Amino acid sequence: MESRLRVHGHPIQPMLVTFPFGLFVSATVFDLADLAGGPVFLGEVGYWTAVAALVAAALATVAGMVDLWDVPGGRTRRTAVTFNLVNAAMAGLFLLACLIRAEASNRGASGTLLAVELVALAVGAVGVGLGSRLVRQFESGRAEAGTFEAIGGVDATVELSTHRL
Repeated sequence: MESRLRVHGHPIQPMLVTFPFGLFVSATVFDLADLAGGPVFLGEVGYWTAVAALVAAALATVAGMVDLWDVPGGRTRRTAVTFNLVNAAMAGLFLLACLIRAEASNRGASGTLLAVELVALAVGAVGVGLGSRLVRQFESGRAEAGTFEAIGGVDATVELSTHRL
C-alpha cells in the first residue's frame, strides 16, 4: 500500500506522528519539574507545549485518515484503525488536561493532571508499537534498509563503458 500523502517518496503521516508524541512527553516533563518545585513558569510552558502537541496531533490525524482510506481490509486495516484510535485517545486525555488547566491563573499542573498525562503517555506507547507494526507491514515489499535501493531508488547496477580517446 502506498500512502497518498508523500514527500520525496516517503509517507507524511509517520513523520507527523512523532511531533505530537515528542511534545506530549516534553509537556509531561515540564509539568513534572513544575510539581517537583521548579520555577513557576514551567507549568505554563508545559501547558503551551501540550497545546502545540494537540495541533500537531490534529495534523497527524488528518494525514492518518487520508492514508486509512486506501488500507486494504484484514489485519493491516484493523491495526491502522487501532493505531489511529489509540493516538486519538492519547490526544483526548491531553485535551482534557488542557481544558481543565485553561481556567487556572498560572496554568500549572497538579498531581491529578500529571497522572492523567502519564496514563496518556502509556496509551501513546501502545500507539508507537502499533505504528512500528504498520511500518513493517506497509514496507514489507520495499527494499531492505541499508541497500542502495532503500535510499531513494538508486540503481545498484553500474554500467561500465569504455571510451576511446
